[in-house]
Amino acid sequence: MHKDKIILKGMRFFGYHGCLPAERALGQWFVVDLTLTLDLSRAGMSDRLEETLNYQEVYEKIKALVEGPAQNLLEALAHQVIAACFSWPQVERVKVTLKKPQAPLGGPLDYAAVKLTRRREEVMSE
Repeated sequence: MHKDKIILKGMRFFGYHGCLPAERALGQWFVVDLTLTLDLSRAGMSDRLEETLNYQEVYEKIKALVEGPAQNLLEALAHQVIAACFSWPQVERVKVTLKKPQAPLGGPLDYAAVKLTRRREEVMSE
């Protein structure tokens, strides 16, 4: 496995995920941190976009998921993000942290979050 990484940190999107009716009606912000492991050596030598992963395409795909159809659980949304990242064949491993800063837990907190890490063979065998 390669140790090269593309990192997109602090992506913020507005979505309607959650189990509570108010979360589904009002929506809230979600923060996504994403680390993709893949071989970046060819891109480093060639300086050509075709040899790497286009960050804009990754961003747009994650945005569509978080701003898209509501999920009850952060776990389900994070799993969708991981599966989407494996649509690029060069991605070997994905780590996603999905944060919910306004989680309605009855008191102050910075955020509720899930962190999932998967290798391609783990997701493709499901």
